[in-house]
Amino acid sequence: FKMVFVRVTKSKAYYKRFQVKFRRRREGRTDYRQRKRLCCQAKNKYQSPKYRIVVRFTNRQVICQVVYSLIDGDRVLTSASSNELPRYGLEVGLKNYAAAYCTGLLCARRLLQKVGLDDVYEGNDEVDGNVVSTTVGKTTYYVDEVDEDKRPFRALLDVGCKTTSTGCRIFGALKGAADGGLDIPHSEKRFPGYDRDSKEYDADMHRERIFGGHVGEYMEYLEEEDNTKYQQQFASYLAEDIEADGLEELYEGVHEKIREDPSASEKKAFTPDKSFKRKVKKTLAERKADVQAKKDAKNAELEEDDDE
Repeated sequence: FKMVFVRVTKSKAYYKRFQVKFRRRREGRTDYRQRKRLCCQAKNKYQSPKYRIVVRFTNRQVICQVVYSLIDGDRVLTSASSNELPRYGLEVGLKNYAAAYCTGLLCARRLLQKVGLDDVYEGNDEVDGNVVSTTVGKTTYYVDEVDEDKRPFRALLDVGCKTTSTGCRIFGALKGAADGGLDIPHSEKRFPGYDRDSKEYDADMHRERIFGGHVGEYMEYLEEEDNTKYQQQFASYLAEDIEADGLEELYEGVHEKIREDPSASEKKAFTPDKSFKRKVKKTLAERKADVQAKKDAKNAELEEDDDE
């Protein structure tokens, strides 16, 4: 048997020069290449921040935040979560495309109210799925009209490590924020209804998705094909008396209520339950006594079996 010569690549010199990547890169939580381009501002802008609209999905909710970066960390200007949507009449389906649109709309209206632009830029009331843009000089703004005195609030979409496939729910939040009056650079190429091969965009299909049409279709299909599964999967919808036909009307009402009052609800003061008391830890002697009692009980049980 002859040993094959293998060159040692990871030698002592390799490990001496090895540079550990940033912690959040090692954890797979931050794409620093993307983050650098979203945060770095031109020096002639004199430290005016670059705003990002950050969209994240958890197992139960959608979170939208408008964030800007400083040297010592990020600052959140405003945020909205789909957990707030029950205030506006949406109790179920808080993580789908339609809920993402509502959350983006709520975040946009709340931000513009905070900075005093909610009356100037009201956004798109008639949801049709089309991309709205206006060109002033050499600059394109993604709003209906640009005011002479106050320019629209520009924010860049931050998707994090999420895959930006066509029809992704992130773009539902983007469309909601854009319709809410924010100036977010985008195109229709990743919206539902865009055909990559023919390069055509079906805005009606996108509008249907915004109003939960895809959920309604599946509800009708499941009710006909497998009623048991329908009762199980849409139990929360049935508990709220929500049917497939009434989804569009429901979401229209939610959009109207968000525009009427986008302000955050008052925080409730936390009151701990003082009646709860932790059990006192047993001493070593008590633990030994418990073990001995279990042994005696088991021995007595075995003796009874032997007698029988």
